Amino acid sequence: MADGGLSPSAAERYRKLSQTRLRSNLLMAPALAWLTALMVVPCALVLALAFFRRGIYGGIEYTFTLENFSQVLDPLYAGIFLNSARIAGTATLIAVIIGYAAAYAISAAPRRLQPVFLFFAVLPFWSNYLIRTYAWIVLLNREGLVTQLLRWIGYTGEPPSMLYTEGAVIAGLVYNYLPFVILACYAPLSRLNPELAEASRDLGASALTTFRRVILPLTVPGIAAGAVFVFVLSIGNFVTPALLGGGRFQMIGNLVYDQFLTANDWPFGAALAMALIAIMLAVLMAQALLADRAAGRTREAEGGADG
Repeated sequence: MADGGLSPSAAERYRKLSQTRLRSNLLMAPALAWLTALMVVPCALVLALAFFRRGIYGGIEYTFTLENFSQVLDPLYAGIFLNSARIAGTATLIAVIIGYAAAYAISAAPRRLQPVFLFFAVLPFWSNYLIRTYAWIVLLNREGLVTQLLRWIGYTGEPPSMLYTEGAVIAGLVYNYLPFVILACYAPLSRLNPELAEASRDLGASALTTFRRVILPLTVPGIAAGAVFVFVLSIGNFVTPALLGGGRFQMIGNLVYDQFLTANDWPFGAALAMALIAIMLAVLMAQALLADRAAGRTREAEGGADG
């Protein structure tokens, strides 16, 4: 027997396993160091700022306090959180409906055409976010393309107010983040076993029933991933509300921006930012749990089909 009571073969396997783990840790070390330096450390610094006071003339007074977190729960700021969640939720719902339909159509297209359709779906990402947002200003202002189109078809009344509205903000969020939903939903749809739908039809189910009872449940992880992408990115967005909302719709991202750069209240801005991060983490955890449950249902369905 080798040292430690292991046989020579077991000791050799243990040594190889240790070497494999060591190589894996060494390969992960640069990425972990990068994430620690650029994500964990900044978040820790922001969290630390939230426990101090704002100085009389701005800046930071290093006196421990919990007032910043209690101020976050003030009805005024809680209302901004709820309003941001409502706008982000509306944008998420619209993006999921449109994105899932687009992904379903792409997955149903011939295999040779699917890469082409996906290319056009992600084509907006080739331009800058600000340029894409300013394009909506060109479309929606009173002398924009939409107004010109209305006049061309004979409309002579007062142009509708489209820019600097909540609808414009939601449209901008949906447009900018829709490709995330399409890609997230396309992945499970493209991997879906066609025999499952065939078995459902052979058992007498209609196309709608097959979609509702078979296809939709098996693609829930993609829907959840796309929805999380849109919601998390939308609730903290401050560029789109500032440009398309004209500052009329205060979202939490704009509030954090104002606290750091306008009010010079870094501790309260840090508390707001940490509250926003907590909301994002809760949403991500819910998505992970939902994806895990859906993965279990997928394995059960595939096992039943194989049987």
